[in-house]
Amino acid sequence: MRPVLLVHGIWDSARRLEPLRRGLERRGLRWLVPLDLRPSSGSAPLERLGEQVRARAEGLAAQAPEGRVDVVGFSMGALVTRWWIQRGGGKAQVRVFVSISGPHQGTLGARALPLEGVRQMRPGSEFLRDLAADPDPWGPVAVHCLYTPLDLMILPATSSILAGARSVEAIPVALHRWMLSDARVLDAVARRLQ
Repeated sequence: MRPVLLVHGIWDSARRLEPLRRGLERRGLRWLVPLDLRPSSGSAPLERLGEQVRARAEGLAAQAPEGRVDVVGFSMGALVTRWWIQRGGGKAQVRVFVSISGPHQGTLGARALPLEGVRQMRPGSEFLRDLAADPDPWGPVAVHCLYTPLDLMILPATSSILAGARSVEAIPVALHRWMLSDARVLDAVARRLQ
């Protein structure tokens, strides 16, 4: 059995991940660990949040028989997980990374707030340019992207697609937040983790 770290988005907490956790549990996954990012307001640099992902994932990997973890990141949580994989040593510890509606190429909505972490999610930010310039972003990590083309938080919705992903699936879910509870999304995440 391998631990699955669940990482929430902006203005959320681990509690917001309960529908995802329960849905994956009903689909046969057991070692599901939601992470509370602090602060989740968008005020902190995304690297600081990525260090929180690193610390929790390393602790879980140390307990896992294979020494590796799977990670499911939602929205901002997908982006900070990406940073950890690419810049914080995560390539050596992650088997599968499932990104759900992550603003990997930025979101126009991030122009609305002047907070440091939110500014890093703007299209063309230095943070995003640095990640995009990586010639080998994933190493052995199997990366999968799920997103909704109807997203009004990640603009454009195709910003959720990562170059080099093993799979990309658009699921027409009406609201960004419903990506954590929609049965089609839960089925798709479980397939990629099993």
